[in-house]
Amino acid sequence: MARAKAKVTMDELLKPDNFDFSMVQVMDEEGNIVNPDLLGDISDEDMVKFMEEMVWARELFERSTALNRQGRLGFYAPTSGQEASQLGTVLATEKEDVLLPGYRDVPQLIKHGLPLHKAFLWSKGHVAGSTFDEDLKAYPPQIIIGAQYVQTAGVALGIKKNNRQAIAMTWTGDGGSSQGDFYEGINFAGAYQSPAVFVVQNNGWAISTPRSVQTAAPTLAQKAVAAGIPGIQVDGMDILAVYAVAKAAREYAIAGNGPVLIETICYRFGPHTLSGDDPKRYQPEGAQAEWRAKDPLIRMRKYLTAKGLWSDEKEEEVIQRTKDEVKEAIKLADQEPKQKISDFLKNMYETPDYVTQEQISKFEAKENK
Repeated sequence: MARAKAKVTMDELLKPDNFDFSMVQVMDEEGNIVNPDLLGDISDEDMVKFMEEMVWARELFERSTALNRQGRLGFYAPTSGQEASQLGTVLATEKEDVLLPGYRDVPQLIKHGLPLHKAFLWSKGHVAGSTFDEDLKAYPPQIIIGAQYVQTAGVALGIKKNNRQAIAMTWTGDGGSSQGDFYEGINFAGAYQSPAVFVVQNNGWAISTPRSVQTAAPTLAQKAVAAGIPGIQVDGMDILAVYAVAKAAREYAIAGNGPVLIETICYRFGPHTLSGDDPKRYQPEGAQAEWRAKDPLIRMRKYLTAKGLWSDEKEEEVIQRTKDEVKEAIKLADQEPKQKISDFLKNMYETPDYVTQEQISKFEAKENK
């Protein structure tokens, strides 16, 4: 991990010609505030809220993993370890902002307004999981790695042309930053000075490919230089730093300055997905232990407990509340009518072509017997 280096103001970070990509950190691994100048107006109440959200996300991961193993969920990409990166960015957004998540970014969608049972339906591959209410400014999770970056560039340009006070925010992993879509997206948005915030969650491994062999660039944040936009590397296990940077990036973009690229240095405690990946086969022995000590929940827990703002009892309340939320959501998801073959065909096109309509009629006849 790059060495943390204090920055005096966000203005220094948000310059397209800034070539210092030292990792920004506000709270260190021991729960000490090391860069108070970047805290801004983050209050004690905000910090407690951040902790509650991270405990919620960690418990959602635990419950989702259990449901997957029970066969009650389908595709699932673990999020444990990336709570600060995911929530620190999304909590800096507003309701009018448009989110374009990747397949690991379901927690951000939920925090933006997606009902939890809809998130479970998406995991189960049910079309209802991708049918959002009109007031939810978001797209369903993108499965194609990096494709959401190109989509975000287009959405951000639309926001600008409609004179809306909002941004488009998207996420990908370090593997996504090796895709052509990554550069095309940030370059297009930069050229049109569109209000987008691009996040790369650098968790060190693109499935089984280590970050070190994906690119010769010392940081992923510096890839922003080629597009003429600001690039910032931040400690992705430090929710205070992530939130502060994401909020400043949003304000910068809304002010008409164009997009920002944020690289969060984080780690995924677990496999790429629960579909058969085993990180023990390719990650060096001891890597998990090293990163466990940097757990975003541990450092925030230390800080808040020392200030008398957190306790085991309070944490258990959040955990139990989350368990109840998950129990009710999976119950609702299980009650959704199962999809038929004819439904899959109907969902292919807004207006089915002749061949598809013929197949719909064929399967409907079988299903109605």
